Amino acid sequence: MQNCKKIENVIAHFIEGHKLMNQGQRYLVALSGGPDSVSLLRILLDLGYQIEAVHCNFHLRGEESDRDERFCSQLCQGLNVQLHLVHFDTRTYAELHQVSIEMAARELRYQYFEKLRCSIGAAGICVAHHQDDSVETVLMNLLRGTGLKGLEGILPLQGYIIRPLLCINRSDIEQYLHSIHQDFVIDSTNLIDDVTRNRIRLDVIPLLEKINPAFRKNVARTTEYVGMAVHALEHYVNNYISLKSGIELYLPQEAGDTTISDASATITVQSIMAFPSPELLLYTMINLYGFSGFQAEEIYASMNKSGKVWHSKTHQLLVDRGKIFIQPLPDHVSNNMRIPEEGNYVFSKNLKLLINYGQPVVSKENDTATLDAGKVKFPLTLRYSQEGDRFVPFGMRGSRLVSDFLTDLKCNLFEKQQQLVLTDATEKILWVVGKRTDNRFRIDSHTEKALVLRVLNPDSAEDIR
Repeated sequence: MQNCKKIENVIAHFIEGHKLMNQGQRYLVALSGGPDSVSLLRILLDLGYQIEAVHCNFHLRGEESDRDERFCSQLCQGLNVQLHLVHFDTRTYAELHQVSIEMAARELRYQYFEKLRCSIGAAGICVAHHQDDSVETVLMNLLRGTGLKGLEGILPLQGYIIRPLLCINRSDIEQYLHSIHQDFVIDSTNLIDDVTRNRIRLDVIPLLEKINPAFRKNVARTTEYVGMAVHALEHYVNNYISLKSGIELYLPQEAGDTTISDASATITVQSIMAFPSPELLLYTMINLYGFSGFQAEEIYASMNKSGKVWHSKTHQLLVDRGKIFIQPLPDHVSNNMRIPEEGNYVFSKNLKLLINYGQPVVSKENDTATLDAGKVKFPLTLRYSQEGDRFVPFGMRGSRLVSDFLTDLKCNLFEKQQQLVLTDATEKILWVVGKRTDNRFRIDSHTEKALVLRVLNPDSAEDIR
C-alpha cells in the first residue's frame, strides 16, 4: 500500500506541476479495461477528482470486445462511476473513409470523446498514455523522420486531452494495480508484433535494453530536454514571425474562431532567407498547414523557381515569383449559383452579389460592373473560371482566354483557381468578376437601362433594393 501512495503522490505532483486538472471540475476518463486505463481511473478517484468514464466498443475482436465492455461496466458499477458506452462499426468507417483500422478507431473515439465532453460540460478527457508510450512514440517518429517536435514524445496536455500518467511507466502501473488487488483485461492484439508500435514494444525496446538497461529512462529524460529546447525555439521563431514584414499567417486566434482548414498564408522568400536557419523557419510555418518535413526540403530547394505546387491533406502551397502562397484545397468544382432575376445573392461566406437596374453609366470601380440590360439574358450563372473560358475584354474586339488575361495581370495559380465569372443564359461571360467586363455587353449610346452588378462581403450591412 505504501508503493500505491507513492505512485499517487508522483501523479498528483505531475498534475499540479503541469496544471492539468482542477478539483471541482468534471473530467472524462477513456476506459478500455486494460491496465493503463484502469489504473488511471482508480488513481484519479483516489485523488478526489470528479470523473465519469467512457468506453468504446469497436467490434474488432469478437467476443473479446464484448468481454471488455462487460468488465468496464462491472468496474464502474462497483466504483459508483457513471459509464458512457458507445458502439462503432469501425471496419465500415475505415472502408468509407479509406483509412486504416487503427486510424478509423482513433478518429471515431476522439470525435465521440469531444462530443461527449461538450454535452456533459467536462473540462477535459483523460487518457492513459504513460512514459513507455512516449518512448515508443519517439522511436516511431525517428523511423518516420519527423522533426524536433516528434522527439518531444507525447505531451501532457493537448487541447482538451489530458495525460496524467506520463510521469510513470508500465512497471509502475503493474505494481500499483497489484498493490490494490485490482484486476483488468488484456487486449490480445497488443501481444502480436504485426503493427509498428507493437514491434517496437515487443522486439526493439527489449533489444535496446540489453545494450543499456536504463534506455527507457534515458529516452524519457531526453524528451524533456528536447521539449524545453523546442519551446525556447518556438518562442524565438514566433517572435521573428510576428515582427518580420513579408510573413502573413492567417491562423485561428481563439478556439472556435475558425479551423485550420480555413487558414492561409503569404510568405516572401526574402523574409525566410533572412532568418539564421531558413529551412527550420520554413518548416515551422508550413507545418501549421499540414506539410511534412520531406515537403519542406523540396520546397526549400525550389524557392527560386515558380509555378510548382505541393499539397497537404488540407492545403495547397505554391511558390511563385519570390513568394510562397498557402491556401485551403479548392472545394468549389460544382459550386455554381443560378441567378434568375435581380436581387441579392450569397455565393459563399466571402462573397455576395447584388443585382439591380440603374442609370446607364459606366462604373470605374473594381467591385461594380454596369452592363447594357437589353443585351443580357437571364438566368445568369456565377461560377469559378474553367479551362477554355473566353471573353472579349472591355475596350477590345477579339476574344481572349480568361487564363491568358489573368496571366497578363500577373495573377498566380491560386488566384486563377479562385477567379469568378458571371455568365448569361447563352453562356457568354458577362464579367470576369472584379477584373473586366465583356465588351459585347458594354453600355453605349443606345443603352436605355443598365444592369448594375456589385460584389460585397456577406457581413456587409449594405443592401440594394
